[in-house]
Amino acid sequence: MSASRDIKTYGMAERANHLDFDIREQLVRPPLLRPHRHDYFQIQVSLQRDGEQTVGASVRPFARGTLSFVLPYRVHVVSHPEGSRYVILNFSQAFLRPDLQADPLDLEDVPLSLAPELGPFLFQEYTDFAFGPEAFAEVEALVQRMLRENAQRRHGSLTLLRGLLLQLLGLTCQVFEADLARLAAQHAQKTSQREALQRVARFIREHLAEDLTLADAAAAAFLSPNYLANLLKKETGKTFTELLTERRMERAQELLAHTSQRVMQVAHAVGFADESYFTRRFRQSMGLSPRAWRDQLRQRLQQPG
Repeated sequence: MSASRDIKTYGMAERANHLDFDIREQLVRPPLLRPHRHDYFQIQVSLQRDGEQTVGASVRPFARGTLSFVLPYRVHVVSHPEGSRYVILNFSQAFLRPDLQADPLDLEDVPLSLAPELGPFLFQEYTDFAFGPEAFAEVEALVQRMLRENAQRRHGSLTLLRGLLLQLLGLTCQVFEADLARLAAQHAQKTSQREALQRVARFIREHLAEDLTLADAAAAAFLSPNYLANLLKKETGKTFTELLTERRMERAQELLAHTSQRVMQVAHAVGFADESYFTRRFRQSMGLSPRAWRDQLRQRLQQPG
């Protein structure tokens, strides 16, 4: 794996045609060849040729009939030899489980009894989701239905797509029930570090509009600032300032995409008192000003197909 500072985090707007759910075949976008993260969920379905995937610190096979499940912010890369055929599903946490009020950094601590569909994502580093021929035929049928429905995007399409996605995850949970139960038992004990990161993530989420410091977050997590700084770097590859800015930019994108708030209102909502400074930071992060980003997104979403 590359050094943490070289690992890029992608947003849905960079790698998908929709901000909620997208599915595409291999020829639509060039594959990412270096380890990376993204702020959304991803499933890859191998249809032809044998490759391999690196998820976290684990290297596992990615042969035909195999599915790869990637949590938000988990470092990974999937190799695709020449002649490979595969399908990629990208979707937000809000699309998968609108009712799940958990920060992406907290997902590994969500009980499977509450969200069993998270199981394949949580334990991808420890097992292979390689389907037999009969079960994989069901997977392919679900994938083809999702490809057709996503291309049409009619009234009711998102409801159908969510249902098909949940069927895919439910099928995976049933086929690999024994493996998932064993792994869930092994990882049931929460670590103090994970609990501390939960408190930090919750504090940032609840106080995003305020002027936050590392010391504030450390106090909320009952840690020293130095310990928190080292923990964040180890677990996320980011400093507190980088993580805070990333979360602010993510929230700003949500507000720009889904509300009619003015740029100044968005800036204040994500913790920037000065609109000009917010615009500079947003441009550094997204390559466009907030207004230009919003206009480009709306134009793209209005295009047919």
